[in-house]
Amino acid sequence: MKRFQHCAQRSVLSGTVHLWGSAGFLSQGENSRPGRQSDSASIDSEPSVGVRVHLPMDTNLLIQKFAKLGARVKVRPLATNRWRQASGPVVIDIGTDRRGEFYEIQARDDADVQVLDLQPKDRHLLLMVRQPADRLGLPDTKDKFLCGHDERHWFVASVPESAPVSSVVTAKEALKPEIVRHLESGKKGKRKDRQRRKTDTFVRQGEWFFIPAPGVTADPKLILQNEPLRRGRGKPHMCEFLYRTGGTTVYVCGQFPNGLTEKERKALLGRNPRAAKFNWTAMQRDPTVFVRGRVSHWDHATIDLDGWHRVAMNTENQSRAMEFVAFLD
Repeated sequence: MKRFQHCAQRSVLSGTVHLWGSAGFLSQGENSRPGRQSDSASIDSEPSVGVRVHLPMDTNLLIQKFAKLGARVKVRPLATNRWRQASGPVVIDIGTDRRGEFYEIQARDDADVQVLDLQPKDRHLLLMVRQPADRLGLPDTKDKFLCGHDERHWFVASVPESAPVSSVVTAKEALKPEIVRHLESGKKGKRKDRQRRKTDTFVRQGEWFFIPAPGVTADPKLILQNEPLRRGRGKPHMCEFLYRTGGTTVYVCGQFPNGLTEKERKALLGRNPRAAKFNWTAMQRDPTVFVRGRVSHWDHATIDLDGWHRVAMNTENQSRAMEFVAFLD
């Protein structure tokens, strides 16, 4: 899960998610944890000098609906200045203060932010951000976010636009990896039972799904111990045993954290010979990953996987809003 700066800070992760660790493997593709201390103002705060602001939404209604989850939300106009450019209509963040975690929503005057579904018992809601089209005759832009509490913290996750989502339940289903939905298709039982963190199909920890793979035989020489499983620069999920296979070789450095193929790297060196001095590391993109044993993360309860499990990430990377992730847990 994530903290989202909607339509801003595209350069942070370039919309890319990684499966990589100390062994030098990377996989493109990936709810939000509080990552910074925030002194953001509430709705009655005065903007800084030279800052353009707008107040676009029914703040009281949003505050009331988040309160039904037991969550605090601070709503204020979208602030922009020459150091912080926000090209989109909304910034959704999770911060912390002396009272704990809170949601922070900033919005431009042309943004319509509303709650589509509210499930207080489940402590989740579905938020929609509607932005008018740039030209007449074109449809409005709609982005949806699942907000809620997962184990220990509040989170926000973008939902793929291709999914017909109108409720918390359908948002959760849309966030499941395709392999999980395929395995669940045709199975009997209540849908709410498939929303649990542990079912007969998968075990979930945050945005990662672990699917039993009893037929896997791993090469002992390629099994890594205490290996991190991470998305981009987020805090890693530490795996007792991890095995990767397949993938495409890419070259990664500080200037190109998402990796370049051999062809792309050669083209870069042709344009900029100095790039040969970058600290390049060969990694594998899109490998198939299996883990077993204990998987731990600072924000989640440790799980213990008996036998090999295939790793799959949720579908946030398929959403347009994923491009604007500002922080990863």
